[in-house]
Amino acid sequence: MVSTLADQLRRLWAHSVWSDAAIAAAINGPPPPSPDAVREYAHVLGAEEIWLARLEGRSTTLAVWPDESSEVLATAARRIHQGYEKYLAGLRDEDLATLVAYTNTAGRAFETSVVDIVTHVALHGQYHRGKVNLLLRQSGATPAPVDYIGFVRGVPAATTRVTR
Repeated sequence: MVSTLADQLRRLWAHSVWSDAAIAAAINGPPPPSPDAVREYAHVLGAEEIWLARLEGRSTTLAVWPDESSEVLATAARRIHQGYEKYLAGLRDEDLATLVAYTNTAGRAFETSVVDIVTHVALHGQYHRGKVNLLLRQSGATPAPVDYIGFVRGVPAATTRVTR
């Protein structure tokens, strides 16, 4: 049972980590994925890293649309996931309204609350994971089941058979 909003954000992040691992396995399995699927997944990691850097008040170590090898992406994913887990571990509900000042990739300055940033990272990642799954399906590969309910249940959500 989730008791606080900070706990819910940690659970949402755990789903993101679980989903990233499922997508990574799908794009690294046979058949070889389309370059577009890899690019979309790399973007998930790039965005996760940029937002983590903003939360931590440091420079980013990855481009928003990284063009990296699968080995570099795997290393980055581990580092990013550990960084969020460390950041979120100390988060309390009273910290969630804290405003984070940053400049976006277009050069505009913003201030956004911690809760909105973490929520955005989770939702943004899920949007792009959906695109990866579409690209995997279109290339003949099996999409990764990454629905939140599948994460909660420990069993993938129901799927619809593809008829042709």
